[in-house]
Amino acid sequence: MHVSMITQSSIVVSENSSVEPSKPRHRMSTRQRLLFFLTAWLIVLMPFLFWWNTWFGRQLSDKQIAAYLRDDKHARHIQHALVQIGERMGRHDTAVIRWYPDLVRLSSYPVEEVRNTDAWVMGQDNTVADFHSALLEMLGDSSLMVRGNAALSLVRFGDASGRPQILALLQPVKVTAPGDGKVVDTGTIGAAVHQGGLIAKLQSATETKEVRSPITGRIRSLAVQTGANVSMRAEIATIAPDTEQVWEALRALYVVGKMEDLPAVQAYKRELPDIPVRVRDQAVQTEKAIRERGK
Repeated sequence: MHVSMITQSSIVVSENSSVEPSKPRHRMSTRQRLLFFLTAWLIVLMPFLFWWNTWFGRQLSDKQIAAYLRDDKHARHIQHALVQIGERMGRHDTAVIRWYPDLVRLSSYPVEEVRNTDAWVMGQDNTVADFHSALLEMLGDSSLMVRGNAALSLVRFGDASGRPQILALLQPVKVTAPGDGKVVDTGTIGAAVHQGGLIAKLQSATETKEVRSPITGRIRSLAVQTGANVSMRAEIATIAPDTEQVWEALRALYVVGKMEDLPAVQAYKRELPDIPVRVRDQAVQTEKAIRERGK
């Protein structure tokens, strides 16, 4: 059997050949390492701080609540204080009475989100006449959601004045163009959208206008396509109301609904994928309560 062998000459390195010495590895200086870890820490910390400062569940001291209620530069601070007050009202904490005048004052605040939260909070104490009066005024608010929340809160006062506004909460909302322009972007049918969420963009000769949803829900239909030209007040989309909104409206109609409201209620009894079981059950109970009243 033949075995190949490596001769000695084959492994001799020529005297003229050169071998480059290995280069030393570059090491980060202490300063560079500190900067690296500081940057990484900030990347993690900044989102947390943003969440912490905007999370309404973060407990506020009485001093902070008083300051936040007057913070006209940060509407979310006002909302945060209102949510905290509402939760304490739910626990029958009488210490929050000191801020009741602020709740009445905020019922006409220029920021819609603040008025919307305020309408909900005032419904937590149905013994305050000033709240009742303020909520009645809010039934004429420019915002569908503020009107709806005011109507829901009025039910707690035994007042059915907001029944038309409650019925409106069960209906899809048509969104129209804020001006003339060319559609350059649209949402997708079936997509979830928050209140104030972007639905479409219109491009005019001078500016781009954004079409936003007045409610939280889903895009049920689109009346336009990208590239189409539309005129002011032309229909852009239809938004189906959010499950929570529908459920709250059905609960309110359980108390104040009338026979002529049944078609709106019965629409949510259907076994469809987009109607949760608890909403269908509430629709059944609401219809039964209305029929028993026979009004």
